[in-house]
Amino acid sequence: MNQTTTTEYKHILVDEHNVPFIEGSSMKIVELVTSVHAYGWSPEELHFQYPHLSMSQIYSALAYYWEHKEEIDADMKRRFDYAERLRKEAGESPLAKRLRTQGLIK
Repeated sequence: MNQTTTTEYKHILVDEHNVPFIEGSSMKIVELVTSVHAYGWSPEELHFQYPHLSMSQIYSALAYYWEHKEEIDADMKRRFDYAERLRKEAGESPLAKRLRTQGLIK
């Protein structure tokens, strides 16, 4: 059974691994904030991209982020570093090699 803890932020819960997420969804705060950092999305654009989230949920998640910025930014960096390590370990794909030899990509 999953254990969750409420927070002082409406719509925001913390799971048994101390990961904050948006109540009623599987969206983690770090995932939502990654979209803001990667694409520069406004709250309205986040709502357009994630229509299952209400504006209230989105603003609450962003407020939670600003109050916990250091730890969530560290989590984003950890996730990026992990993905980058996996990408390097996997090496270049056969498709990318073909495209590179054909001069279609750099």
